[in-house]
Amino acid sequence: MRPSQRMRDLGVVQQGAAILTEPARAFDLPAERDEADRVVDELFAAMDRIGRVHPFAKGMGLAAPQIGISRAAAVVQPPGDGPAIILLNPRITEGSDQTDEHYEGCLSFFDVRGLVPRPVKITVETTAHTGETVTTMYERGLARLIHHEIDHLAGLLYSARMRAGVDPIPVELYRQSGQAWAYDQS
Repeated sequence: MRPSQRMRDLGVVQQGAAILTEPARAFDLPAERDEADRVVDELFAAMDRIGRVHPFAKGMGLAAPQIGISRAAAVVQPPGDGPAIILLNPRITEGSDQTDEHYEGCLSFFDVRGLVPRPVKITVETTAHTGETVTTMYERGLARLIHHEIDHLAGLLYSARMRAGVDPIPVELYRQSGQAWAYDQS
């Protein structure tokens, strides 16, 4: 079974579906707190299903549109045993001038991997359940994961970020599965 078919069977919306190319609707918090909690619970349930059939050494993220819900919520599980990051109404407010390129995969077209340039550091504003704005800075691999999911909420797939003339490669040719992204420690 192809990886994309396995993801489809686990409830992940696949490339070509309109919901993946449309901006997701923001939550009005705290008024929609119960709805935000429901969507986040569905994201965690889907991530649990997916994580049972595929290991994610680089961490894993899932945005609500990928499970058929056009709301501005995403969940990111960093590599290792760290706590999951819940993103409600996330917005990147700043990105470093320093960028790098690493291969990314996407559950919505999991048969390929693409070389994607992204800032090494990003600053993200999210909305807390109370309605307050929370600002957090992310670096390296975690910045990449967060940026990827925020793109989903804007209706962008990583292929839109790839350099011109660079195409995704079949997953069978990808040789970096099971290992973290490499970054200079500077």
